[in-house]
Amino acid sequence: MWVWYKIDVEFLKKRNIKLPDDLQREIEGMSFTETADYFKKRFQLVESIEEIKAEWDEMTFKYYKEEIFLKEGVEELLNFLKSKNIKIGMGTSNVRERTIEILQKYNILDYFETIRTSCEVGKGKPHPDVFLMAAKDMKLNPEECLVFEDTYAGVLAAKRAGMKVFAVADDLSLPYKGEISEIADKYIDSLVEIA
Repeated sequence: MWVWYKIDVEFLKKRNIKLPDDLQREIEGMSFTETADYFKKRFQLVESIEEIKAEWDEMTFKYYKEEIFLKEGVEELLNFLKSKNIKIGMGTSNVRERTIEILQKYNILDYFETIRTSCEVGKGKPHPDVFLMAAKDMKLNPEECLVFEDTYAGVLAAKRAGMKVFAVADDLSLPYKGEISEIADKYIDSLVEIA
């Protein structure tokens, strides 16, 4: 999540716009396209939605190549789930290309039976669509799924999908820890607690 915060700051700074305090909460969970549309309207940008998305994509390339690291415990958790023949899917608000890149970079792409993005289902989180589509791909009922999420919008989306959800602490969502804890089935400080 921190990468997108930095990109928002840089993107707006180029246009002499200060990052509004409420921006991160407003766009949390939105699909890539929904976020671009929001920026265009809120900041009255002249660029098209596709041009905004292309600029963000270019900006993310370096971060995803050099500065993104896995959360502690991810590999151990994936190995554990695989050893128990538990299906693993992903529902993300990120763009498919960057998601695939980071999973390939850390050699964990093959763990995932399906990867769905909010852009593919039309509505970002807190709408449940991306999680419901991932469950459908894996031929699972929502109540058979456990979601790990690090944002308020993501936790809400999982609950709206009828799934259990473990909220995973993240620096950007810490201000909302109380709200997240209220709706999540469990709040964990690290995936190490599960793995």
